[in-house]
Amino acid sequence: MPSKGIILVAVLGLIGIVLIPKYINANKKQDTTNSENTAVTLKQTKEESEIVMKEIYLAGGCFWGLEEYMDRLPGVFDVTSGYANGNTENPTYEEVCYKNTGHAETVHVRYDSEVVDLRTLLLYYFRVIDPTSVNKQGNDVGSQYRTGIYYTDEDQLAVINKIIADEQVNYTKPIVVEVEPLQHYYLAEEYHQDYLKKNPNGYCHIDLNLADEIIIDPEKYIKPEDEIIKQNLTDIQYQVTQKEATERAFTHEYWDFNGKGIYVDIVTGEPLFTSLDKFNSDCGWPSFAKPIEAEVVEYEKDITLNMVRTEVRSRIGDSHLGHLFDDGPKELGGLRYCINGASLRFIAYEDMDKEGYGDLMRLFNE
Repeated sequence: MPSKGIILVAVLGLIGIVLIPKYINANKKQDTTNSENTAVTLKQTKEESEIVMKEIYLAGGCFWGLEEYMDRLPGVFDVTSGYANGNTENPTYEEVCYKNTGHAETVHVRYDSEVVDLRTLLLYYFRVIDPTSVNKQGNDVGSQYRTGIYYTDEDQLAVINKIIADEQVNYTKPIVVEVEPLQHYYLAEEYHQDYLKKNPNGYCHIDLNLADEIIIDPEKYIKPEDEIIKQNLTDIQYQVTQKEATERAFTHEYWDFNGKGIYVDIVTGEPLFTSLDKFNSDCGWPSFAKPIEAEVVEYEKDITLNMVRTEVRSRIGDSHLGHLFDDGPKELGGLRYCINGASLRFIAYEDMDKEGYGDLMRLFNE
């Protein structure tokens, strides 16, 4: 973080707030710390009383960017910036930077657990940190810029450890994210709160647009045993997905279907494509410019029928979906995912929430 300088502010006093989640005003940022010198009880609102509120504390370099990033995620109620798990009480920003207080710049995330779960929040968190870097994120160097996950409920630990284990396979170096119970959290000075909302062109070491990109969590989907797949699918669906067959062109209803919604793997239910990326290619099969998220499909070289093609398969179900060609519309990226309709199930937009895909409805908001 570039030097923020000494910013003159009118200080009315460093007020410690007792953390009592049900007594928070939903219309203002939460003031939180474990300092014992004062306690402020804020009026509970009806809106918040209906939320199953949970919390997590995350350190990931400069808290300006991480606060704004987490605040943009669906289900997040509010986020504040502060100093966690150090050696002194009520530290100032200058003390954290220059007096070796041991605190980490940390954001306190309160979220509606019925809208978003801790695992999903941590998946987004890992998108914007280098978990193998010690005391450095982006251009920011120092122990206050270490990465850390500080929990307030022992039940959270299993989720945290599972995420770290899953993420470790993506790195050759060990993950060094600090995982500890929250010892204390002191709210940072007012000018740090919502810093990037107040200063849209201010310094930020992460790509905030990543908050707008969806994450399809592979943990939510499983491939059934073959006998169950046979029972659940029609013959053509089974032959296409499990035996690499190809449906005849122009025979499946999806080839020229234009309904609003998403297309999921007929075997596992994992989301694969959306109507936003579907186009009419006149080839006789459903055609898409891209998958809903890059990771949900995999590719294999296909040399059958005396041709060299790129086969497209689903990630979790390993279902044969179709093939990828480079003759798609240039304005859509130039690719054409030519997909068998029999490998897909369409979920209409108005049914997505009740079918368990409500978190993906935001794709259609723009």
